[in-house]
Amino acid sequence: MHLRSFLFSLMISATALAQNEAIVQEGEIGISAGAAHYFGDLNNLSAINRPKPTLGIFFRKQFGNYVAIRLAGHYAEMGYSDKLSKVEVQQRRNLDFQSKVWEMSVQGDFNFFEFIPGSPYYFFTPYITFGVGSFSFDPYTYLDGQKYYLRKLGTEGQGSALYPDRKFYRAQAFSFPLGMGVKYNLGRNVNLGFEVVHRFTSTDYLDDVSTTYAGEAAFPQKTPGVNTPAFMLQDRSYETGSKIGVAGKQRGFSEQKDQFIFAELTLSISFSSYKCPNPR
Repeated sequence: MHLRSFLFSLMISATALAQNEAIVQEGEIGISAGAAHYFGDLNNLSAINRPKPTLGIFFRKQFGNYVAIRLAGHYAEMGYSDKLSKVEVQQRRNLDFQSKVWEMSVQGDFNFFEFIPGSPYYFFTPYITFGVGSFSFDPYTYLDGQKYYLRKLGTEGQGSALYPDRKFYRAQAFSFPLGMGVKYNLGRNVNLGFEVVHRFTSTDYLDDVSTTYAGEAAFPQKTPGVNTPAFMLQDRSYETGSKIGVAGKQRGFSEQKDQFIFAELTLSISFSSYKCPNPR
């Protein structure tokens, strides 16, 4: 009696294993939502206190149960202010920015465990992800209630005859995602996940701050007695005391590129196929 029960259980297990081997995960399509945060010249201590929203869509092509290639698109909002710093010299600098970011990326995802949607045994895995992307940005701020896009103003002397080597930075840059996540199969085709992915970038101007002050001479008045927006925004220390923006004085730190991070929940639908299990 015990032998028959054992053999029956063995047959059930073998049947379930054969069914799992027959399920081939082809890929996933999904959405993501969460928080974005910026790190750079205005947030050089990596404080996390002003997260902003991010939304995304992605398609993941699976190659076996461990490796996948992901194509993703993201929209995010970012911003920061020297007013949030605990460092007095940054509070005196008094710069700020906001920006909308659009990113497209290609990433490799590598599961720690075998992951088979619909399986009662392989329904959860942590994973790592890394890749490369391209994103657009355009930092802006407000002065007397009016919105100004900072890139075209040349706040560090870009376009000035005094600084012929300082060119206007591009509104596009590369990102290099690196992070970890977990995903859980809720049912036959639905997966829920959470991931935190850091983006290293190729630009130091996500916040419009990188090098030294250009000085007042780089921003001549176009109308006598009336300062230009570029003049008023390149050094806003006058709002916190005496002006500190002397030509050549450090305004940012150009040796370190800006970065940002996404922390998101993901919801996806799996596409699977069925192959005949190996009879051996």
